[in-house]
Amino acid sequence: MAYDFTCCAGFLVLGVPLFVLSSGFIRTIYDYQKGLVLTLGKYDGMRNSGLQIIIPFVQQMRTVDLRIQTIDIPKQEVLSKDNVSVFINAVVYFKIINPEKAVFNVQDYAMAVYQHSQTAIRDVVGSRTLDQLLTDRKSIADSISELVDKDSTEWGVDITGIKIQDIGLPDTMKRAMARQAQAEREKRASIIISDGENMAAEKLAAAAQILSESPGALHLRTLQMISSVSADRTNVMNFVLPIEGVQIPDKSVTPSSSSDDKFKPKDTKKVN
Repeated sequence: MAYDFTCCAGFLVLGVPLFVLSSGFIRTIYDYQKGLVLTLGKYDGMRNSGLQIIIPFVQQMRTVDLRIQTIDIPKQEVLSKDNVSVFINAVVYFKIINPEKAVFNVQDYAMAVYQHSQTAIRDVVGSRTLDQLLTDRKSIADSISELVDKDSTEWGVDITGIKIQDIGLPDTMKRAMARQAQAEREKRASIIISDGENMAAEKLAAAAQILSESPGALHLRTLQMISSVSADRTNVMNFVLPIEGVQIPDKSVTPSSSSDDKFKPKDTKKVN
């Protein structure tokens, strides 16, 4: 009899806790959760973290995660204001700030946030041009977040942020934008070259003015250029001289007399 009593006691000691745990009599709520208790289908209050006792078959408890959650909005095709098809991919960050509203005011708050974010993205992107979408992502993301957060407050959900991950363009639009960027760079290069030539012309004009004011400055500059060129023996230098400098002198003219003396009348003595 003592042996049978010991077995029964051991069964009770081990079986009762297992039955309590399996029947949901004791529930554990973590620090990042809140528990909403329903007694016979009626809201009976909210439980904090720790071990909570729930009456089986009478009470039910639904836990709500208070941490920041993320929803990935897959790539979807949206028509911009200037009738350009773009592909938008975004991420939504939200958290529960009112567990009661999140459970009782909406059937599935995560799905509601997902669907509302998709609609808001189409509305906001449809009111922007392509240039605005490519250059002002932060403003567009803030507008989407503000639009979604305005309605999600009634669900007990706070939208902490919406980030646009990628904006895809059709291949034809990519090629057109590449040609536009290339033309823009060529225009900038032409302007820079023109400005450089203009500045060089001004400097050359100033240098010519300075050289013209000094008779020996141009001669010294020529000798300096010849000296710098002659340093490399592979260079070939050509000197241009006036034709008068290479004419052959006339032998009939004596060195003592000049060409002008031939045409001067000879002095004659007056004979009385």
